[in-house]
Amino acid sequence: MKYSSKTLERVVQSLSKLPGIGEKSAQRIALYLLEEAGEESRELAEAIMDLTDKVGHCSICFNLTDEDPCIFCRDPNRKRSIICVVEEPRDVLAIEKTQSYNGLYHVLGGLLSPLEGVGREDLHIDELVQRIDKGVEEVILAMNPTVEGEMTAAHLAKILESKNVLVTRIARGIPFGGSLEFNDSVTIAKAIEGRMKI
Repeated sequence: MKYSSKTLERVVQSLSKLPGIGEKSAQRIALYLLEEAGEESRELAEAIMDLTDKVGHCSICFNLTDEDPCIFCRDPNRKRSIICVVEEPRDVLAIEKTQSYNGLYHVLGGLLSPLEGVGREDLHIDELVQRIDKGVEEVILAMNPTVEGEMTAAHLAKILESKNVLVTRIARGIPFGGSLEFNDSVTIAKAIEGRMKI
């Protein structure tokens, strides 16, 4: 499609690269920002710049944060004896939304995937093992129920066998091939409550 404004076209093209936004949605958003939003457009632009400039990874759990360590690692009211291991920061958001977990987190930064060349050295597995020696009694493996998620969970369980720690896996309330991010809060809460020893 040809636009009368190169700037508008650039915004539409940039927005349409975002997940779940096609060209028509991108057009509607761009026109709204141009015609209706006014100051909101500037605030959005500043927020996006802050997102790329100020947000990084926690040096302890590798979750996203703009303060290091992150809010969860700093919180004295969280149970320090439990670590919930997840694939990505979006999984932390999904679990926090349930308001049923009050321990610490550890974000792997992906899953083992030999076909894609992702090995142990590409993930934050060694950092997890180092954290276990500091009063941790339980490690909850909350990987998505996919082939890679199951493989990663099994690998972590094997590694943690030598540690004096209970290793549990969230219950199977989440369908195989599904993602934590797209499940409702009740399903995720029940999955955490029904975790079992590996």
